[in-house]
Amino acid sequence: MSLVRWNPFGELDEIFARFPRGLLARQVDGAFEGADWRPAANVSENDREYTIRADLPEVKKEDIDVSVENGVLTISGERRYEKASDDEREHRRETFHGSFQRSFSLPEDVDVEGINADSKDGVLIVHLPKQVVRKPEPVKIRVQ
Repeated sequence: MSLVRWNPFGELDEIFARFPRGLLARQVDGAFEGADWRPAANVSENDREYTIRADLPEVKKEDIDVSVENGVLTISGERRYEKASDDEREHRRETFHGSFQRSFSLPEDVDVEGINADSKDGVLIVHLPKQVVRKPEPVKIRVQ
């Protein structure tokens, strides 16, 4: 007789695996609208720039779109499902495929014209250079 260690969280994984992908996430925050999954991202800064690093393994550069509109940077695209070979059977798939989207509100000191991005080793790196923001000086209006 062999003993099998019971893992209650393993059973929860099985239950949640039966739900359609993204169903629970859409109900939680609505951030997935129009997307099947959301890549993990790290945001950092130094004196010169902000940097966003988004994990996009197996996503080709041609399938990534980075855009800025109304002070919001959006990373979107698609990870295509590719089966390794016809004679291979999958037993478990934990990676997401399909369309993805992630949006970030930009600080006012970002130089939008200088934003650039590159992809290396499955990580999209977006560089957001800083610029000096001049605060408007108050203007005295004389009352007549």
